[in-house]
Amino acid sequence: MAENVKLKINNLPESEFSSDKTIMEAADALNVNIPRLCYLKNINANSSCRLCVVEIGGIKPLKNSCTVTLGEVKPRDNSSIIVKTNTPRVKKSIVNTLQLMAGNHKFECWKCPREHNCEFLALLREFNIDNYIGESNDFSKKQAVYQESVSLVIDSSKCILCGRCIAACKKQAGTSVLNYNYRGSHVYVAPALNHPVDDAGCIYCGKCIQACPVGALAEHSNIEEVENYLDDPSIYTVVQIAPSVRVALGEEFGMPMGTNVEGKIYTALELLGFDQITDTNFGADLTIMEEGTEFIQRFKKTLKGEEVVLPLFTSCSPGWVKYLEINYPEMIPHLSSCKSPQNMQGALIKHHISKKLNIDVSKLKVISVMPCTSKKYEAAREELIVDGIRDVDISITTRELARLIKRKNIEFTKLKNGKVTSALAQYTGAGVIFGATGGVLEAALRTVKYLLEKELGYKDEYTIDFKKVRGAKNGIKEALIKIAGKEYLVAVVHGAVNVPEMMNRIKKGKKPYVFVEFMACTGGCVNGGGQPIVSSLVQSKVDCREIRAKGLYNIDKNMNLRRSHENEFVEKFYKEINDVPGGKIPHHWFHTHYSKKDKYQV
Repeated sequence: MAENVKLKINNLPESEFSSDKTIMEAADALNVNIPRLCYLKNINANSSCRLCVVEIGGIKPLKNSCTVTLGEVKPRDNSSIIVKTNTPRVKKSIVNTLQLMAGNHKFECWKCPREHNCEFLALLREFNIDNYIGESNDFSKKQAVYQESVSLVIDSSKCILCGRCIAACKKQAGTSVLNYNYRGSHVYVAPALNHPVDDAGCIYCGKCIQACPVGALAEHSNIEEVENYLDDPSIYTVVQIAPSVRVALGEEFGMPMGTNVEGKIYTALELLGFDQITDTNFGADLTIMEEGTEFIQRFKKTLKGEEVVLPLFTSCSPGWVKYLEINYPEMIPHLSSCKSPQNMQGALIKHHISKKLNIDVSKLKVISVMPCTSKKYEAAREELIVDGIRDVDISITTRELARLIKRKNIEFTKLKNGKVTSALAQYTGAGVIFGATGGVLEAALRTVKYLLEKELGYKDEYTIDFKKVRGAKNGIKEALIKIAGKEYLVAVVHGAVNVPEMMNRIKKGKKPYVFVEFMACTGGCVNGGGQPIVSSLVQSKVDCREIRAKGLYNIDKNMNLRRSHENEFVEKFYKEINDVPGGKIPHHWFHTHYSKKDKYQV
């Protein structure tokens, strides 16, 4: 049973903590920085890196602060626990460990995607480490394993064997694709027996990349392809930016977490040379019209007593879609046939806007800036090709856009806020909240409730805020939503690791869900695998999911129009093609099919 114990760290005044707290947790609370690489709050604490060692009064060996609790080292006389984090002995141990790690690490920092936020490099600088082991021929080096897929890259030459990616793959993605292979000096991290990640059950969510403290895991880079398009005068480039990119990109340039830099992004994209700048928020509004219509059609059949597949599952998260195709193919009929906003936007540009601009579609390239590594996989899916035309040509991450801006020596923080005139950049508040967990469901409910109640003769109550489905604390959130005087059960699931529990609830049939939003990433797209990396130390103190989501909800709150059906440019599009949401043309362009996917069995 936990009790309060007294603690004195370094020269700080005595404090009291619960005995079940680790030394590191107590140190973080007191703003005492203890070096760490394997530790990642709520994800990984396995004492493998041995960098978090401290001296404890009355105990001879150094102790790992990330796993040892205060209760384990409490003096028998209940006096204060004395912890020293900066003694010569502690520093010597850390230096020796870093030297050994450096000796087996491939240094190419100038081209590494983690150059500016590598936790390992930061520690090497802090402790002024010489790499004499790595540079000497007297020491053997481990053999590197390299894999590259459409979404991610595994490079074991940079791996420090901290285990954070393995833990994230298990505890956040729920797939356990990554693990240690072999033992001793031959050990490396990859799918079992280094089987290709493409068919190992990976959903490309990027949780492993976010967890990695170095560059051993990274997104497959498409920056050079984007540059080639921009440099080719015969190519007309159209770019789109996802909702959550605008509240995260600023972090790559030292701006506070959650800062809305939408205007600066528009200006940067113009300076980079894109011919037309659009916003995926428009595609999100379009998605609500299509997915909302699909739900209403199923819902009305239910009210008539007809057999129909409910609940309807959202299909905006490509990582979640692949997870379903691999693990629960029997549930595919529940999945919305709608493409994601990225691909709806791309299809609209390729099949409609190209004709309005009188541009040969073969010379028109759509580039998306996404918070998600799985969007690269989604853009490449054969099922999303319509009439031989691919919706999106290249998808790059928030981090890749930052690197592209830096390459071109654009001083991002000094840019003025730009505006774009493209109709495909106009959006409502519903479109922008797609980036947060619960946002897709909330955006859909705003329009679905209005359209259903209007049809039934109800007065528009202008219901906007469905706050019960917001927030990142619970992996599964449920809420009763009132439509036309009756309450219906909806749910939000974020973090693929929580999908099995939700599937069990649905299959048992004890709760009559009508609509369920799924996101592969915990927190939704604001915490997507392509977003700025947040170090272990920062993660110990703040929740980037809540901060970034707050930025999106603030944008939504200040919008004049907050429901997707109020977007006049979406309405204008349907008039231009002389069709309606869910009609023949929109269904051909904006809907698709999904199927069972196999994975390699060890």
